[in-house]
Amino acid sequence: MTEYTTVSIPKELAERVDDTIEGTSFSSTSDLVRFLLRSIVIQHQRQGQLTEAEFEEIADQLTDLGYLK
Repeated sequence: MTEYTTVSIPKELAERVDDTIEGTSFSSTSDLVRFLLRSIVIQHQRQGQLTEAEFEEIADQLTDLGYLK
């Protein structure tokens, strides 16, 4: 059985994510966060480490989604 942990985000961000995922295959904020984190981890594992440019691109995408300021 898979164990889970909780990640806290501001309610305003959760509302923005809900608006963002409306009409997509993501059924919840948790689905989107799991997808994003898996994508980052998989990319990192494939390449051994992220380049500065890749890290900045991911950070920009997370900022656009409201996860980073």
